[in-house]
Formats: sequence, structure tokens, C-alpha cells
Amino acid sequence: MSKPSTTANKVLALARRSGVLRIRDLKAHGIHPEYARRLLAQGLLVKSGRGLYTVADAGFTAHHSLAEVCKRVPHGVVCLLSALRFHGLTTQAPFEVWIAIDSKARLPKLDNIKLRVLRFSRKALTEGVEIHKIEGVPVKVYNPAKSVADCFKCRNKIGADVALEALRDGWRKRKATMDDLWKYAKVCRMTKVMKPYLESIT
Repeated sequence: MSKPSTTANKVLALARRSGVLRIRDLKAHGIHPEYARRLLAQGLLVKSGRGLYTVADAGFTAHHSLAEVCKRVPHGVVCLLSALRFHGLTTQAPFEVWIAIDSKARLPKLDNIKLRVLRFSRKALTEGVEIHKIEGVPVKVYNPAKSVADCFKCRNKIGADVALEALRDGWRKRKATMDDLWKYAKVCRMTKVMKPYLESIT
């Protein structure tokens, strides 16, 4: 093992850079997990989930749970209510993190955060993905127009009123153009459903 002071500083620097630190991140850098436990005992790191650590003086954002989930489920994409909340397109405050994964991917399970997992395939999964940095963590989120189209596709799960609210807010706040909305309506095969609503807002 390296000198504790030098290695401890390296661990803290890594935690600040990555936002949310995992034990396997330490192992990848040749650092023994014991250093994370020592820093935790000293109050320099805090445990934010099973096997997840953050710097004690790091300020959590309103989207902290999204950062945690995407650190643990890097192949997932924040979608539906969680994406709407991120983009400011809903008055809903979901108590679960909604993520989309590939139709054949293993179902993720987290012990400290409730997940609502949807399985998307092909373009429905890969189109309209943006990457945002939250607390240093790259977080995949569907853009506003794709999120609106997803809401219409999943209106039986979230309610048609939520989908319509998202559409109106996205248009009013200029977060989605008509071309983008129509593009993702096609991707989600929702053109017939969305057409009258798109016509109503123009």
C-alpha cells in the first residue's frame, strides 16, 4: 500500500472528479477499498448508497438520485417522468427514477433508490439521448421532444394528462420545435395519436 496521506488525497481527488465514487473505481486505480472506509470514518467521505461514496463537502443537486442511478446503471437512459422533471416540463414529482434499458438487458436492482424500468428497443432506445453532467457523473437523458413522444407512447402508465402537459410546456418554453416533436413521434410510432395535439398548439 502507498502512504496513507498520499493515497487518501488521491481517493478524495478521484471522488471529486467522478462525483460518485465506487469501490471498483478504486480498484481500477490500484487503491485498496480500505482507504474509502478510513475516509468514511474520518468524515471526509459519506456513503450515498451501497458501495457508493461522495466527498462530504460536495453539495448534492436536486438531481442527485439521477447521478446515483446512472453511476450504477450506465447503460440506462433517464426517461418519462424523471426526464420531464429534469427538463422542467411537469409539475409531477416522481418518487421513483424512471429509466429505459434495452429490451434484452438485465433488470437492474438498487437497494437505496426506487426504479421504474421500461424496456425500449432499437431507435426508441437510442434516439434523442443527451448526456448531462450531474455532480461530475455523465447522465443520459432523453431530450424534451423525445420525452414528450415517450409520454404519449406510455400514456397508459403515466396518464394522458401528463403527456399533454409536457407537450404544452415544451412548446410554450421553446424546448421542442415542431420538427423535433414530429421526428420523435415517428420514432415512437405515435404520429396518429399525437397529430391532433400537435395541430392544436400551433
